[in-house]
Amino acid sequence: MRKNLRREGLDGYVVSNRTNMLYLTGFQDGSRLLISADGEHILYVYNVNYEAAEDLVKGCRIERVDYGDDLEQMLACRIEALGLKSLGFDVMDAQTYIKMKERLKGTELKPAREAMWALRKIKGEDELNLMRKAAEITSMGMKKALEIVEEGATQREIAAEIDYEMRRLGSEGTAFETIVASGPHSAYPHGGYVDRKLKRGDLIVIDIGARYGGYCSDMTRTITLGEASPKKIEIYETVKKAQKDALKVMRGGMEAREVDNEARKTIVKRGYGERFVHGLGHGVGLEVHEPPALNPKSRETLEPGNVVTVEPGIYITGFGGVRIEDTVLVLREGVEVLTKAPYQLVLK
Repeated sequence: MRKNLRREGLDGYVVSNRTNMLYLTGFQDGSRLLISADGEHILYVYNVNYEAAEDLVKGCRIERVDYGDDLEQMLACRIEALGLKSLGFDVMDAQTYIKMKERLKGTELKPAREAMWALRKIKGEDELNLMRKAAEITSMGMKKALEIVEEGATQREIAAEIDYEMRRLGSEGTAFETIVASGPHSAYPHGGYVDRKLKRGDLIVIDIGARYGGYCSDMTRTITLGEASPKKIEIYETVKKAQKDALKVMRGGMEAREVDNEARKTIVKRGYGERFVHGLGHGVGLEVHEPPALNPKSRETLEPGNVVTVEPGIYITGFGGVRIEDTVLVLREGVEVLTKAPYQLVLK
């Protein structure tokens, strides 16, 4: 982080985002983290979390904050004492920014989110081990889903069973709210907004993700109960081919939008281009949605160590939708697919 600050011409950096604090300190219940490019790290923690921070945080000074203390004033005094003239920050609400500007007349405040993302986008081996475990639990959750889906069960019942299975296998909750969307609801990429009983012939989109060691995973499969119509088979095979085509070309050094285009042109060629309504994928890490983004307007370049989703989809209002998604690790040449579950449209 200090190397990134020097490259950006910053003397210091204020972290307010809890996930960024977790990444840097292993502890997310601090209130602010002050990093000096040439000095110490100071984590400001309220009384309720102080003892936990003292026990769990290493290599960082812990500063106690009492309720009623002016945290911004404490921070400003320390910044002045350290002589920091150029200070970056990850996020800061307008009120705090104005107060800090008023109190730090001799310090330039600069938004500098990229200084954090430059670190978080590239996963180290310890992070990858946690993400592989999260992917393994997610894959087992999907296996459970394929076993229990049946006519008459509700979307919420299936989601609850999946969540329980992933918890039982070691997941720290879910990376996001589990999506089970059936019938016409499957045409909504983020799921049905009301509960619904599964019916034979439904397209059923199941989108799940475990969280392990703080790290997320994300995968989707689409199935149908009973015989699938020719149109459903055509849409499913189109989405499956689009994902396969994207995975075939992905590698470090490739522009993210080029990967999106590889999948998108397959869907366009089959006549469903307007029904692919989102980007091909997104980064995954401590948050389920991170950079880099894989979409037609992305200006990012994939790098070895990026972990991203590849999730083409086709959604037809009133008919249903199909999405197939896996979490993958970008390598210098090719990818490692982390999530593993059958690609099987007709289930029963």
